[in-house]
Amino acid sequence: MTYLQNISTFISRLSVSLLLLMGCLGAHAQKIFVLEKDSIPLFRGFQVSVDLVGPAMMHLGDYGQYEGAFRLNLHDQWFPTVEVGYGKADSYDAATEIRYKTEAPYFRIGADLNLSKNKHADNRVYGGLRYAFTSYKVDVERPNLVDPIWMWDASVHLNGVQCSQHWLEAVVGIDAKIFGPLHLGWSVRYKRRLFHKDGDIGQTWYIPGYGIYGEDRLGGTFNVIIDI
Repeated sequence: MTYLQNISTFISRLSVSLLLLMGCLGAHAQKIFVLEKDSIPLFRGFQVSVDLVGPAMMHLGDYGQYEGAFRLNLHDQWFPTVEVGYGKADSYDAATEIRYKTEAPYFRIGADLNLSKNKHADNRVYGGLRYAFTSYKVDVERPNLVDPIWMWDASVHLNGVQCSQHWLEAVVGIDAKIFGPLHLGWSVRYKRRLFHKDGDIGQTWYIPGYGIYGEDRLGGTFNVIIDI
């Protein structure tokens, strides 16, 4: 099945699922997706934030990321969001003598819905979705490897192998006001891979913005947020 067919199949299944979901929720779904009517204006500013988990991972381990986000505030209810980051890994396994290196930007776009009963309170509980993408190059080295049967040199030296991945993220989080425009927040994320290209190296060990290789993963952020 081709890459375009994969995309077409996914979109078709997603469309059917959304139609079924909307049919089941009925009037309740209509209330969720309509802005509440009150005296608060539609545009309520925007937020910029940085994540502290990614740099801590990079400092304590052999992979991590730097990430920032921009969120519009629509009526304190909907928050269209763009997230941009730069992920990198430099890992060496002493047991296998394999070194893995990559670094690349990644991008996410989506929206959060304020789930708090009082939408205009300073503290918020929210849920949302993200569509994410990264295109990255991988270096893999395994020197001093000898074929056990033919006894010839089987060392691996791969540089600049082109890879890419698309995935979805389901997000649940909290945004708490500290003082003035300063907020702190955290989120838990379930990541589900959609499409990927691993080049000629099989499974890539680390994907920028996604994490360690797998069909799905759990992740999280701890954000310093400024209201503007």
